Amino acid sequence: MPQSRANGFGRNTETARPMTSNRAAGYTAAGKAGGGKVFDPLNQGDKGAAKPLEKKTELSPEEKLREMEKEIHRLVEESAITRERGNLREALEKGKEAGKKERQLCRLREQQNLLDQLNVDLTYAVCLNLAIQHQANDNDNEALTIYTQIVKNKQYPFSGRFRVNMGNIYFKQEKWTAAIKMYRMALDQIPNNVQAIRFKIMRNIGHAFFKMHQFPDAIDSYENLLMHGAQHLDFMTGFNLILCYYALGDKDKMKSGFLKLLNIEQVGLEDFDEEEEIELGQTEQQKQESATRNLTEGDDALREDIKRRQREAARFIVNAANLIAPVIEKTEVAGFDWVIDSLNHHGFPRIGSELEIAKSCFFLRRKEFDQAIQVLKKFERKEPSLMACAATNLSFLYFLEAEHTQAEKYADIAVKADRYNARALVNKGNCMFMNDEFERAKEVYLEAIGVSADCLEAIYNLGLVNMHIGKYQEALLAFDKLHSITHVNCEVMWQLGDIHEKLGNHAKAHEWFSLLVTSPKGRPTDPGVLARLANLFNKAGDETQAFHYHLESYRYWPVDMNVITWLGIYYVKQEMYEAAIPFFSRASQIEPNEVKWRLMVASCYRRMGAYPAALKLYEDIHRSHPNDIECVRYLITICKEMKQKYDHYAAHLRKLERLQAANEQPGRNMGTVSAIGQGGREASDDTM
Repeated sequence: MPQSRANGFGRNTETARPMTSNRAAGYTAAGKAGGGKVFDPLNQGDKGAAKPLEKKTELSPEEKLREMEKEIHRLVEESAITRERGNLREALEKGKEAGKKERQLCRLREQQNLLDQLNVDLTYAVCLNLAIQHQANDNDNEALTIYTQIVKNKQYPFSGRFRVNMGNIYFKQEKWTAAIKMYRMALDQIPNNVQAIRFKIMRNIGHAFFKMHQFPDAIDSYENLLMHGAQHLDFMTGFNLILCYYALGDKDKMKSGFLKLLNIEQVGLEDFDEEEEIELGQTEQQKQESATRNLTEGDDALREDIKRRQREAARFIVNAANLIAPVIEKTEVAGFDWVIDSLNHHGFPRIGSELEIAKSCFFLRRKEFDQAIQVLKKFERKEPSLMACAATNLSFLYFLEAEHTQAEKYADIAVKADRYNARALVNKGNCMFMNDEFERAKEVYLEAIGVSADCLEAIYNLGLVNMHIGKYQEALLAFDKLHSITHVNCEVMWQLGDIHEKLGNHAKAHEWFSLLVTSPKGRPTDPGVLARLANLFNKAGDETQAFHYHLESYRYWPVDMNVITWLGIYYVKQEMYEAAIPFFSRASQIEPNEVKWRLMVASCYRRMGAYPAALKLYEDIHRSHPNDIECVRYLITICKEMKQKYDHYAAHLRKLERLQAANEQPGRNMGTVSAIGQGGREASDDTM
């Protein structure tokens, strides 16, 4: 029995059977004793040596060509996939390589007389892919050349529709006429049963006419889309149609176009407001949990696309509503009311509420604050996000009207509804600033910046509050940051110049004020900036430049008393009394109750030697101000110089001096007048 089992497995019958199960199969004592046995349980050694490998037969020419076709097809697919991944340059290189190999394949077929096996479809695919890759890389001329070859080749099926691609290139190049021509030629190639593509081409034709400002032709193209129930109308097309009606001033068509825009059916739009309500109804904890879940799991691609469509639709609807509301009715308010009713009726209450806020902003622009407040107060009973927006605007309105208590109240409401509302925090900080709570205001501004790092109002106000409490270096940091964001904002450059001047950095202050005057978007005619530059030059001892900028400032704002005084004193210093007279005369017109300006004019006449004019002016001053001691003294002096009687003036002077001594009232400081009478140098010293 043991032998029969061994033979059944092809074992050698002379080999002893193992006596125990601990010895491995195939390893026996007999084998060990012989020393020449090889472990071969399947007796494969009896078959002899292995046969040599067969040589691979050489590929035939047809097989080589088929392998090349596979390689070309692989390159085309890789090129398309690479383009979808965003690597446009590599995709173009693969497309070029595919084109090169395809031309090599055609030459080989021609050399081997296999022209009947030319793969037209492969050539078509290679050329089309290469054109698409050139178009994606903005190589418009190369793409147009290949597209032209494709559409002219009658062997390529449906090649005429690629005139749409050519039209798109011309559209991008703003060659509207050529684009329209290509679109129309492509439209002739599209069969009538392919309605979706035909309507998209018609939409593109309308866009081209719109760009050319040929609004009637654009309307014709757009309205063709409405003939089939508007199922092919998208929000951009509907918005452009409203713009065309607006350009032509057709109010009825604007209304109908807006209603058509609201009736557009789009996947995902039907639950737009429901999603908003769900989000608004969540507590803060639920919102945080939802945000955490979205961060960890993320929305799928379909959900992201639906959200993008919803945002885009809302943007077009809001823009269209804001555009037509002020013009579709006899009054702007009636227009807003019609738009809001239409939005609520068609299932867009959220956007309707936004239009309510836009309506309040319209009142605000017209400075009709009471109506704006009335509209915004309606939001106190609405959802939190809208209430926060309305409360922010209400706070701003009350702040403008200097009702700081009410402004702070609504700022607190807005912050409570949305702690991350940067504008509400700015309003709250402004109220604290007006209540002299500067440190608290600074903290709130910093919190607003933490919420929104690019909140310009918060950064600007932070700089102001730091200046107010004397922390100029911190204010400088805030305005420097603001300047890095805005670049050429005039208010920011003014504050930077002002801070540097306060810090004693006159060179930097001069640099900022000069930039404010010379910048293309600056203020070269701002009299305040010119006066500041003049003062900086004056401090630096450059009177020539100081005079130039003071004169420029006076030219644009001839009522600045500081500038007028400086110019008048400058001419007195130069002993150009005749030139100084117009400035002192202007000062007397601005401050008619101030006697010193008319006395300065009279002193200039006296220094010029025009004694009759000086005497006449002194007498006029004495009649209007009979108790002015300085004027009486000048009258006595000039009468002596002109050898006229002055006894009555002398008597009046003694009387005034006795009254002054009796009342123990010191005389009015007439240092400026006396100095002008004595000489130009003393006048400048006392006045300045």
